[in-house]
Amino acid sequence: MMHGLARHPRRLNLLLSLACLALVAIAVSLEAIGGMEPCPLCVFQRVAFLAMGAALLLGVFIPGRLAAGLTGLAGLAGIGLAWRHLWLQSLPADQVPACGPGLDYLLDAFPLTEVVDMVLSGSGECAEVDYVLGLSIPVWTLFAYIGIAGLGIIVNEAARRRPIAA
Repeated sequence: MMHGLARHPRRLNLLLSLACLALVAIAVSLEAIGGMEPCPLCVFQRVAFLAMGAALLLGVFIPGRLAAGLTGLAGLAGIGLAWRHLWLQSLPADQVPACGPGLDYLLDAFPLTEVVDMVLSGSGECAEVDYVLGLSIPVWTLFAYIGIAGLGIIVNEAARRRPIAA
């Protein structure tokens, strides 16, 4: 399998990068058309998909260890965010943190490090569960991070061991 993936790492990196962009576009569509307002953790997960997409886009031009490592880091960040989101959604109602101010206000009022701390501690809107095709959105994002990051790492590590075709 690794031998076959290494034949066209540039194409596979582009495809995976486009998948990340498509997932962010779907999230924005759910917001715009479906009226699903993103919680701060959702916004951070979008950023993680964009970072993973950028790392994979790097792999279009320079497939190998750097693209694999950056894809893995972005994927791990996304997995951590999705896991945290799922944990918040699993809390009993009396243990859910209070709803906080919106992310726009936080970014205007606090330094970025404090905003990250506040978002990761969670808020009530992060505990709300919206379903798409029977699963909560953080479950879908968790699967996507695992699948896309896993493939991106495999493709780029395999490319490192073999001459690259266009």
